[in-house]
Amino acid sequence: MQFTSLNLSSPLLQALESAGYHTPTPIQQQAIPSILQHHDVLACAQTGTGKTAAFSLPIIEQLLTVKADTGFQGPKALILAPTRELAIQIGENIAVYVSRTRIRHAVIFGGVSAVSQIAVLRKRPDILVATPGRLLDLLNQKVLSLQQVRFLVLDEADRMLDMGFIKDIRTIIGKIPENRQTMLFSATMPSEIENLARAILRNPERIAVTPVSSTVDTIQQAVYPVVKANKVDLLCHLVHNEKNGNVLVFSRTKHGADKIVRKLKKANITAEAIHGNKSQQARQKALKAFKDGTIKVLVATDIAARGIDIDRLQLVINFDLPNEPETYVHRIGRTGRAGESGRAWSFCDPEEREYLWQITKLIKQTLPLVENHPFIPENLTEYREPVKTVTPPPTKSNRNKKKKRKRPHSTYREAV
Repeated sequence: MQFTSLNLSSPLLQALESAGYHTPTPIQQQAIPSILQHHDVLACAQTGTGKTAAFSLPIIEQLLTVKADTGFQGPKALILAPTRELAIQIGENIAVYVSRTRIRHAVIFGGVSAVSQIAVLRKRPDILVATPGRLLDLLNQKVLSLQQVRFLVLDEADRMLDMGFIKDIRTIIGKIPENRQTMLFSATMPSEIENLARAILRNPERIAVTPVSSTVDTIQQAVYPVVKANKVDLLCHLVHNEKNGNVLVFSRTKHGADKIVRKLKKANITAEAIHGNKSQQARQKALKAFKDGTIKVLVATDIAARGIDIDRLQLVINFDLPNEPETYVHRIGRTGRAGESGRAWSFCDPEEREYLWQITKLIKQTLPLVENHPFIPENLTEYREPVKTVTPPPTKSNRNKKKKRKRPHSTYREAV
């Protein structure tokens, strides 16, 4: 199937052709016709499956049939995203899709001046991409109305639930006309999301693609056994020999991310870090430099990396293995997107073997060990034997005790 088979108009097809998009992904094949037929949609889809185009293309198509307003009263389409990075990424994709049309769009999010965001709204956008907090702030200031919204999208609804936005979401939805078309996209469907879907969707079309445990199937994975002291040297060695583009590196901590960047720069490797201590402007600048190839390596913590979508990213490196196996799946899902090939390499210190065992248990795969790199440990036997005991996360009752005790993983347990 080609995009030409999805009843999209010439301006959209021309924009997709110019961007090099020819074949729709499974989520696009299923969602676009349903949305064009004015159905509400409840979709279970992972990041990287092409869901932004799945909801934005049919919305743009329908907006093209609406006569231009003589007086602007607010956006006609509202897309809610949990993080600033994801909102920006959605906005960048929409910019590509509307490039041959009269449709205007805007992105608003927290962390920057509200004055500049209000100025953006004065450009009278047809499509508004927003994070819940900043949107509510502007609604409370009465500088924005949602009474003209005909299309509502909740992207990554489960993440909005995790971040405590569901109450805000319900407040926002209460300010939107009931006579609308609603689309809810979520990687998982916990009971709270199911309840929300029942409350805001009308006889939705249900779509499900790519379960989380199978997203790793198209990615070439490998484990590099290495002691902690040699990790930076191994990273520099691999990056120097990487000829296929830039590299996304995951650190478990903010301090660790900054330390990795300093060591890379000393080795004459261009690198920047993004994490919670960085300003929004600094994070956007680093991400832009990474995307356009100005820097070779982007080092990120898990929270800062939420919403990052980088086309044709070839390599992800887990400098630290995550202590939650689901996080591993989400990390490596940054590569191998939309059916393309990708690689994910993980450094594993002997003290991280229990994390490796949990990951292999979740994905139901045994990850191959790379045994011919320059920093291979002397004893590899311990890597071939699963760790049967799993260290539980600290609870409220024992957290203080764990801080006082010197633990081998203390560096990794810092908050991101």
